[in-house]
Amino acid sequence: MSSSKFLEEEKARQNEKGVGYKAVVKQVITDKMVRQFAEMSGDFNPIHLDDEYAATTIFKKRIAHGMILGAIISRCLNTTIGTGGIYRGQTLTFKAPVFIDDEITFELTITQLHRTRGLGTVETIAKNASGVVVCRGEASIVMAANVAGDASKSDDKP
Repeated sequence: MSSSKFLEEEKARQNEKGVGYKAVVKQVITDKMVRQFAEMSGDFNPIHLDDEYAATTIFKKRIAHGMILGAIISRCLNTTIGTGGIYRGQTLTFKAPVFIDDEITFELTITQLHRTRGLGTVETIAKNASGVVVCRGEASIVMAANVAGDASKSDDKP
């Protein structure tokens, strides 16, 4: 598929998504993910990797790296809000630990959208299976249909 045809089709899909559009994605946080993230990031904190050490902490067992959630949010933005867009920034506040094998539900809701420039703001919330918010934040995006233009150069919020 040509890039111009992709952009046309993606723009049509994105025009259906406006303020209030919500996407929900579930992901189990596995031991393999935690170990791969440690290798990739160089963060070998034993709270993430060592069961014996983790047992001596306030958590009593290993916890996932918080930024694994940020990486999954990046994937969710691309797969649900708009393939080919740009993830400009993110605020994240970690509210509760995520343990190995926890199923996390990611909720992404478009809260602001400036269609002319293609800039948007997306509320990002991650909850564990008990419904406890483990992470909350806000993402700044450029919709794919605007990537070829000047929207990515602007520091303005939508």
